Amino acid sequence: MNSIQKKILVLVIAVLFIMVAIWISLTYYNQKMQNQYNDILERYLIMNEVTSESQQIVAALNNYLIEPSESNLKELNLNKNQILRTKEEVSKFRNIDNDYALTNYENLIDSLVEITTQSVLARTGQQTEDYLSSFSEASRISKYISEMTLTLIDMELKTYDRFYRSIIDSSGELRMLGIWLLLLITLLVLLLTHWFAKRITRPVNQLTQAAHELSLGRFDLKIEVDSNDEISFLAKMFDKMRININTYLSEIKQKAQLEHELQESKLLLQESQLRSLQSQINPHFLYNTLDILSKKAYLEGSEETSDLLVSVAGLLRYNLNNLENSAPLFEEVQVLKQYIDIQHARFTDRLHFHMEVDESCLDIKIPRLTLQPIVENAVIYAIEPDENGGSIYFRVKNDVDYVRIEIEDNGPGMTEEKVKQILHVNTKKAGGHFTGIGINNVVKRLSLFYSCNDVFDMESKLGIGTKVILKIPKTRRGEGDEATPNRR
Repeated sequence: MNSIQKKILVLVIAVLFIMVAIWISLTYYNQKMQNQYNDILERYLIMNEVTSESQQIVAALNNYLIEPSESNLKELNLNKNQILRTKEEVSKFRNIDNDYALTNYENLIDSLVEITTQSVLARTGQQTEDYLSSFSEASRISKYISEMTLTLIDMELKTYDRFYRSIIDSSGELRMLGIWLLLLITLLVLLLTHWFAKRITRPVNQLTQAAHELSLGRFDLKIEVDSNDEISFLAKMFDKMRININTYLSEIKQKAQLEHELQESKLLLQESQLRSLQSQINPHFLYNTLDILSKKAYLEGSEETSDLLVSVAGLLRYNLNNLENSAPLFEEVQVLKQYIDIQHARFTDRLHFHMEVDESCLDIKIPRLTLQPIVENAVIYAIEPDENGGSIYFRVKNDVDYVRIEIEDNGPGMTEEKVKQILHVNTKKAGGHFTGIGINNVVKRLSLFYSCNDVFDMESKLGIGTKVILKIPKTRRGEGDEATPNRR
C-alpha cells in the first residue's frame, strides 16, 4: 500500500534529486574553468619568479665579489639551486607554440648559472679582470632572461586569448541555462503538486460522501474508494463498520429468543451434572474395597495377588491426598516402588527397573506425584511399544545446592522440537495412563513450587533414549528449613 507519507517523500526526493543534479553540474563546470584559469595564472607567476631569481643571483654574486665570505657564497649557491628548480617547473609548460622560445629560455638560465660559477672561480683565483667580465656577462644574461620572460608571457596571452573569450561566452550561456532550469523546475513542481493534491482530495471527498450516507442510516450502500493508501484502508474500515452495524441489528432481533434458549440449556446442564454426580463411584469406597480384597487374597494364600492389591490401594490412597501439598522425597520413592510393582505384574521380564538412591536426600520436600508420572511416561513410550521391553534407571544424587534426580530410559527417544515443547510447558494436554497427570503438569507444578524454571530438564536422542533431570533446590525461595517428617 502506497501511504500518503510515501507519496510526499517521493515528491520531495524527486525535486531534490533534480536540484542536486543541476547544482553538481554547475559546480563541476565552474570548478573546471577555475582550475584552468589557476593553471594559466600559475604559469605566469612561475615565469615571473625566474626573472626575480635571476636578479637575486646577480645581487648575490656582486656581494660575493665585493666580500668573498662563506655566508655570501652559501647564499649565492642557494639562489642558483632555486633557479634550477624553477627551470624544471618552466619545462612543464612546453607546447608546440612555445617550444623554440622555451628552449632559449632554459639555455639562458643554464648560461647564467654557468657564468656565475666561472665568476666565483675567478674571484677565488684573484683573477680580477676575469671575474669582473663574468659579472658583467651575468648581468647581461639576467636582463635577457627578464626580456624573454615578458616574451613568453605575451605568447601565453596570445595562446589563451581564445580560452578567455570562451570562458566569457560560457558564463553567459551558463546563466541562461540556470534561468531555464529554474523555470522548468518550477513548472514540474507545480504539476506534481497538482497531481498529488488530486490523488488525496478525491478519495477524501468519496469518504466524506460515504460518511454522510451512513449518518442518514443507509447501511446498505457499499463504501468504495479508488486509492491505495491510508484513506483506502480507512474506507475499508468504514465498510466493515457498516457491515457490523447491520449484523448487530440482526442479532438484536434474535436476542430474546436466544436468551430463552440459553435458560433452557442451563436447566438441562444442571440436570445432567446432577445425574453425573449420582453415577460417580466414591473413591474412598473403592480404596476400602481394594483393602478388603487384599486381605481376603492373603487369607486364601494368594500372596502375590495380595501384594499387588496393596500396591494399587496404596497408590490410590496417595492420589486421594491434596496435590497442592508437598511430600518428602521418601514418600515419593515409596509410591514409585508401588507403581513399579504394579507394572512388574503387567510386563514381567520386559521391564527392568534399576534404582540408585542416596538415603541422605530423602527428607527433602517436593510436590506430590512428581516422580510417578515421569516414570509412567517412560513405561508408556519406552517399555510398552517394544516387544522386548526395556530398562528404566532411577537415580537420586546429592549435590552442593540441590538434589539431582535422574530418570532415564533406553526407548526410541524424541525429536528436539518435542523436547522444546515439553520444556516450554506446551499448552496441549498430555495425560498419563494411571494418574491422569502428564509431564506438562509436572513441569508447571515444579516451576510454581520452586519459583524458577530451571528445575526440570530433559535430554533425548532418537534411537538412544530419554533422560529427565530434576534439580530440586535444598531450600525453597522465601521459606526457611522445614521440619523433617517422620518416616513410616
